[in-house]
Amino acid sequence: MTEYLTVSTLTKYLKTKFERDPYLEKVYLTGEISNFRKRPSHQYFSLKDDSAVISVTMFAPAFNKLNFLPENGMKVMVVGRISLYEKSGQYQINVTQMIPDGIGALAVKFEQLKEKLTSEGLFNMQWKQDIPQFSKKIGVVTSPSGAVIRDIITTVGRRFPMTEIVLFPTKVQGDGAAEEIASNIRRANDIGDFDVLIVGRGGGSIEDLWCFNEESVVRAIFESKIPIISSVGHETDTTLADYVADRRAATPTAAAEIATPVSQFDILTALSDREKRMEAALLKSIKLGQERVDRLVNSVIFRQPERLYDGHIQKVDLLTNQLIDLMKQNLRQKSQTYELLNHRLSSINLLRKVNNYQDLVSQEQRLLVNAINKIYDQKKNQAEKAWQALTLISPEKILSRGYAVVKKDDLIVKSTNDVFDGDMLEIDLADGRINVEVKNK
Repeated sequence: MTEYLTVSTLTKYLKTKFERDPYLEKVYLTGEISNFRKRPSHQYFSLKDDSAVISVTMFAPAFNKLNFLPENGMKVMVVGRISLYEKSGQYQINVTQMIPDGIGALAVKFEQLKEKLTSEGLFNMQWKQDIPQFSKKIGVVTSPSGAVIRDIITTVGRRFPMTEIVLFPTKVQGDGAAEEIASNIRRANDIGDFDVLIVGRGGGSIEDLWCFNEESVVRAIFESKIPIISSVGHETDTTLADYVADRRAATPTAAAEIATPVSQFDILTALSDREKRMEAALLKSIKLGQERVDRLVNSVIFRQPERLYDGHIQKVDLLTNQLIDLMKQNLRQKSQTYELLNHRLSSINLLRKVNNYQDLVSQEQRLLVNAINKIYDQKKNQAEKAWQALTLISPEKILSRGYAVVKKDDLIVKSTNDVFDGDMLEIDLADGRINVEVKNK
């Protein structure tokens, strides 16, 4: 009799075959990514070529080691183990390694990060700062042992020896280099008295220069308040630090020249030119002044100096006469005003008016005193009547007329419903208190 297998039995048998086959334990595949959608943890997508497709599982530990982000349509090379997923009965490859096919992983990462930062606007020209013409203090973020710092010191010393150079010793390659570069850029900004910063290193492979492509370094350069010149690698090398920096220099020497756009020779030449122009202008001014002096010496005024003040003497005489006439006119007006006021005052009997006002004040005072006394008497009578009315309704007055206040537990008894047989009551009378017991309600 034929024995039928269950689906689970067959699937487990095939899975065992997959797991025990040494040729499927480590498989090298190349293909194009499809159905990729980044998930929070493990990744599930497909690899395909023109004729076939295979499911891919990439667990989080392996995926987190990638230095680029996979994209649909990207051609990649993977290493993994072939297995069979029992629930779907589908075979798949569990990928442990992945690199781009055709271009390096760092190049992919470079383009992806460049695209991200470009979309944020970090490379826009509007953020670029101007390099000052005269730099009193230049900061250099680079290795203390490389040729970069020596070239910068030599070039600045030749072009503008008055400039102070401050080195921030920095690791520019390998693990921790990006953190040191970003930290020293922020440290220079915290110090705050630098006119310009030069950030860079010598040439090398893309791996050697990669710390200048790290996002932390790019953002530190972007956030710097001090203008930054990037000098990374050789002229053909380009890093993201070059894109975000305010200026890019092909070599350290070029960076030093950009940091000192005006050299000592330029200043001396400019000063010499200005000295010559000032000398020529001064000689011309002296010549013009001498010609003016000669014209004045030969003028009529110097031959007849009295003509200088003839007109002024006449003007003084005219103004003196005008002043005298105005003073006389003003005196006449004041005299007339005085006589008019004196006449008006003489016609008024001031003493009589004062006496009349005094009599009026005395009369008003008497009326005011009488009114106040009348109001006082009225208010006094009203207060006495009110006091008598209050006295009639006071508790003491009511008790004196034979009434009593009955209390139970310090509460006034208002109804027979409030007491019961055996209750102890207090009866307040006008002349004292009686404690009683209720015998019969």
